[in-house]
Amino acid sequence: MSKKIYFCGSISGGRQDVDLYARIITQLKAYGPVLTEHVGKKDVFTLEEKNSAKEIHDRDVAWLEECDVVVAEVTQPSHGVGYEVGRAVALKKPVLLLYRPDVGKRVSCMMKGAEDDRNVIYKEYVEAQVPEILKEFFG
Repeated sequence: MSKKIYFCGSISGGRQDVDLYARIITQLKAYGPVLTEHVGKKDVFTLEEKNSAKEIHDRDVAWLEECDVVVAEVTQPSHGVGYEVGRAVALKKPVLLLYRPDVGKRVSCMMKGAEDDRNVIYKEYVEAQVPEILKEFFG
């Protein structure tokens, strides 16, 4: 069954993982439309410059309300991703949190601690594991 997917990844907090986001988004499309496909585009700032902060916020909140599931790559700390995940949890959306353990980086306890094995799933991973993690999550 196709699900509407909201993908979260850092934009203003740092774009060093944009290529990874694009690869994850490509895999997510096997499970349904990705409402936030722009997160995986290198020119996201150019794409978004015509929109005000208020317009982006309101559009993204509407997408969060519309989506069936949320997948968030949380390795790169981001205020926006934290906000989106918190909003998704409040909306009782199923959430998959993906974190790549790395030297010098720590995941927020607010992310890791949100796991409840029902609505919020937290996975530490390497990229090769993404297909299996998604298969299990969408299973």
